Amino acid sequence: MAFDKGLDKELFGESIEFEVTRLRVSVFSYNNGVPKLQISRENRLMDSGEWTFAKMGRLTKEELEKILPIINKAIPKMVKEE
Repeated sequence: MAFDKGLDKELFGESIEFEVTRLRVSVFSYNNGVPKLQISRENRLMDSGEWTFAKMGRLTKEELEKILPIINKAIPKMVKEE
């Protein structure tokens, strides 16, 4: 079965920006399944200022300290709806 974007429901999402990167903490439920946390990274292109997807990779201490409160806000959203 192929991934269907129409079945992927975002239950929570919040982003935080740094100088050249942006982190987003989201909770998604696919096809009303178990909600799962996703952390994604986007980097700002210097020439255009547009955001582009990047591999998550490692977090700096500053990044981790900033997203931990967002992760804690996401946890209550990770309850499967019946």
